[in-house]
Amino acid sequence: HIGSLQNTLQLAGVDVAVFRPERNPFAFRKSRLRRMHRKLVVVDDRVAFVGGINVIDDLNMPPVEANEKPYGPRFDFAVRIEGALIAPISLSMRILWKRLMRRRRSETLPLKSAVQHAASTTDSASDLTNEKSQLAAFIQRDNLLHRRDIEVQYLQAINSATQHITIANAYFFPGRAFHRALAAARRRGVRVQLLLQGRQEYFLQHYASRALYPSLLRTGIEIHEYKDSFLHAKVAAVDEDWATVGSSNIDPFSLLLAREANVFVRDAAFNAELRGALAAAIDGAVMVHSKRWSKRPWLDKLLTSVAYQIARGLMRVLGYGNR
Repeated sequence: HIGSLQNTLQLAGVDVAVFRPERNPFAFRKSRLRRMHRKLVVVDDRVAFVGGINVIDDLNMPPVEANEKPYGPRFDFAVRIEGALIAPISLSMRILWKRLMRRRRSETLPLKSAVQHAASTTDSASDLTNEKSQLAAFIQRDNLLHRRDIEVQYLQAINSATQHITIANAYFFPGRAFHRALAAARRRGVRVQLLLQGRQEYFLQHYASRALYPSLLRTGIEIHEYKDSFLHAKVAAVDEDWATVGSSNIDPFSLLLAREANVFVRDAAFNAELRGALAAAIDGAVMVHSKRWSKRPWLDKLLTSVAYQIARGLMRVLGYGNR
């Protein structure tokens, strides 16, 4: 439907560029998985929004079963930003726009230029967890210079946590390093809470994520499934002053393939507000218990196993089998 929407917008005078337009829906290429998953808005270089919220109708939902209550709005977050952080956000968007425009004219942005611009957007951002004076950083993930930048920020925060970790993720399928970091935090006595998708939106992500529940529960990690509507959040709060809001899930598609963007914040008030929203959602969610989980229907177990094998197989095919 992007074609009809694009035409409508262009007729109204809006400039539109499509990232990796689909030429043949039946042709599989690895590059098709490298999506532009960022959700960014910049207005007059004065205000920016960074988060996980798509521009989509809240009522654009799958039909509900006869015994289910209607869906509420998607559970999601975005941050309004003003001040110095506008510059790297705006620059990252202009770089990508320029590249798409040149590609559309069958030209190529010189590699040296792309590297210089991309490097300038995240200078010193990797010091966020160590520098108390740096209150916020805009971190992006791409397949050139910033392949693991978002994951590294998460791991640094988790590895230094002393009290509690709360993560809300729509699609949670972490690699071994992330899994080990959460388990190590639990061994240090850190409380770890995961707020995950409770309704099936996509078969593979939904069931593959659930395949990890037993190993997570064994380490003492709390799992809560959000069922009021679709969970689309990609946020986390660690201890009393670290938080992140953005587009990146903790799964292979976000951490290994897609273009993502998160804001990482060191601020007690911001952390408290986010933790409060997550605590309210967790209170209304369904907690997963090990004994009850082991007694779920055999069909659910079968689907979970199949989805997990497909997900792991896909990672091996894409060359990420050791992650």
